Amino acid sequence: MSCHQIKISSKNSNIRYLIHTFAADKKLEVNFRSLFKNFEMPYLTTEKRASIFAEFGGKATNTGSIEAQVAILTERIVHISNHLKANKKDFSTQRGLMKMVGQRKRLLSYMQKHNLTGYRALIEKLGLRK
Repeated sequence: MSCHQIKISSKNSNIRYLIHTFAADKKLEVNFRSLFKNFEMPYLTTEKRASIFAEFGGKATNTGSIEAQVAILTERIVHISNHLKANKKDFSTQRGLMKMVGQRKRLLSYMQKHNLTGYRALIEKLGLRK
């Protein structure tokens, strides 16, 4: 099977399977790896999102709680901050980061006004302020 005959699926598990399957054949591995040189596995998988919602929102289906939203935004902000350390001139991502930081700030401000003890617990748990 040549490299151009491989059907590429958008599912990450299929891509992982193909990488491991073709790792034995060195010629195919080189061609296959070159296809995915810019491919990154998602940093926030469905399982990780569910665990964050379960930890901060009470259960995995409680996606609307302020605590869960702040926790997800914090994960995204940390990931994008690391991306911007390597790509200093990525200004569109920098703008998206600023919008996320502003959204998190607004959510935390709301929480501080309405639930001060929960706000302090969340800040402590996420390690946002020192």
